[in-house]
Amino acid sequence: MKTKLRLALILIGTLMASCYTETIIQDDFIEESAFNTDQVLRSYDLWYVDINATQGNGEVPFLQRAFTVSFVNGTFYANNNIAGIGKTGNGFGIDAGYYSTLRGTVEIDHDIDGAWLLDVYAVNSNTIELYDPRSDTSYYLNGYDIDSFDYDFVFYDNINYLLQEYDVWEKTYTSETGSLNDFDDENFLQFLPSFFRSSIDAPGTAISKLQWDFEGDYQVYDVENDETLKTLTLAYDTMGNDYFELYVINDSTIELYHPNSETVYEFVGRGYQQYLKSGKGPKVKKRQKTSNPVMKVKRLRQL
Repeated sequence: MKTKLRLALILIGTLMASCYTETIIQDDFIEESAFNTDQVLRSYDLWYVDINATQGNGEVPFLQRAFTVSFVNGTFYANNNIAGIGKTGNGFGIDAGYYSTLRGTVEIDHDIDGAWLLDVYAVNSNTIELYDPRSDTSYYLNGYDIDSFDYDFVFYDNINYLLQEYDVWEKTYTSETGSLNDFDDENFLQFLPSFFRSSIDAPGTAISKLQWDFEGDYQVYDVENDETLKTLTLAYDTMGNDYFELYVINDSTIELYHPNSETVYEFVGRGYQQYLKSGKGPKVKKRQKTSNPVMKVKRLRQL
């Protein structure tokens, strides 16, 4: 059960708490209203869901999927995809349902996940907590104005989800320079939440007809002192590992540079999966508490 005193949300800008805490905040109880709650939810254009700060063992499905949510005149918006973030819905994402406010609570009627009544707490001047009493789970959201929100940071910080947002990635380019290697023959890659697989089928093969020849584990790494560079390792079950520098050309095109052979490959995503609501099947995206491991390497690809 929550023991934290619900704050006067209209005074959110004056609160001085600097971190998430389960400590009871001592403050005079101030009569709240639905109007005050709505003012707080609309005080920022975007609320970034800090998934790593989540507390509790339950889950609110539409918050678990979202990178950002917005409350705009009764409409609930969400950015659920990395591809297109900052562009979809003029930056707000998709229309995912409706909301209404009560005294210190918000009822969100999600188009697929149904109605959820969440308590709203002020943590500090730009952070709120949405608490689900049914599962005793708290989500922490950081507020931003849309003009100052760093979409690029969110994009690069979540490249692993971009890889999963297409059914397959088809190789469309191999550089003429570079030594021959086994990866030259692989024309399709598929990234699932816990493993990858690849195919040597001919370019242009229909997704439904692909035969998967190899599979294994994969890992995306951050690079020390280089925020825009990511690296990727493919650990094949039956072979050794392949190491690449990973570059994003646009929302649907990636470049893999293979340092061992000095070959550049370009892949285009096919079968975009827009997470409009609750997806079905094994590839439903759910953000997990995680952070990419850091690799201490130097950028080798000369752009």
